[in-house]
Amino acid sequence: MLTWLAVNLGNIAVTVILVAVVTAIIIKLIKDKKAGKASCGCNCSHCSANCGCHNKNNNVKII
Repeated sequence: MLTWLAVNLGNIAVTVILVAVVTAIIIKLIKDKKAGKASCGCNCSHCSANCGCHNKNNNVKII
C-alpha cells in the first residue's frame, strides 16, 4: 500500500488540487447566483441582450 502511494503521489496531489479548484469555482458560482450577480461579471443594463436575458416577464425561452 505504501509503495502504491509513493508511486502515485503526484497523481493524487494533482487530483486533490483540481477537485479543490473546481469545488471553489462551483461554490462561487452558486453564491453569485444567489446574490443576483451575472455569470459573465458584467452589468446587465449595458448588455445588448438584457431585455431577453433576465426579464422576469419574459416567458419565451431562447434556445
